[in-house]
Amino acid sequence: MFFVTEDGGLTTAGYVLTAVAVFALLIVISALANKNKKVSAKQLAFAAVALALATVCSNIRLFRLPMGGAITLFSMLFVTLIGYWYGSAVGLMAGVAYGLLQMIFDTYVVSLPQVLLDYPLAFGALGLSGFFSEKKNGLIIGYLVAITGRFLFSVLSGVVFFGMYAPEGMSPLVYSAAYNGSIMYGEGILTIILLMIPAVKSALATVKDQAKS
Repeated sequence: MFFVTEDGGLTTAGYVLTAVAVFALLIVISALANKNKKVSAKQLAFAAVALALATVCSNIRLFRLPMGGAITLFSMLFVTLIGYWYGSAVGLMAGVAYGLLQMIFDTYVVSLPQVLLDYPLAFGALGLSGFFSEKKNGLIIGYLVAITGRFLFSVLSGVVFFGMYAPEGMSPLVYSAAYNGSIMYGEGILTIILLMIPAVKSALATVKDQAKS
């Protein structure tokens, strides 16, 4: 089928459709809570494509760690771009939507509180990039703040729910910080290097202008 591969996975079109559906659901919930805030069809389209790209890139894993952790191919960047384009409200909604997508496609479950910390809350923090959307070097600053927000939620989850896996004699906090830090900041270093390339900076600035026009 057009949306599903032969082995039961999703095609790129399937990821786009799922991203649109999840993000649209969050918009409806947000609209019911605050009728004065609206998200345009263009914002929805750009955000949905970014979420779909993030989901596809999250499956391209450069380095794998135990218990589901991995450094992916710039997947967090695509989520933070949404906040960079449209500000914190849309960015946070998109981050939560992406967390729900990850929860659907690649869940590591210990308990409900752990799932909430590791998915909607941790990935939702990627929307913090939106608070820096109009700042000088806002994408880089916003990206670093966003992945740090995700890092803090993930560390908390690691201490509470995965502390027993810490090597003997090592603090669960140190273990969780080292484990999650290698994921967040490993990918973060690669992403910052990418963002420092003049051609990439120029291209992303052009995309932002198109997204907001």
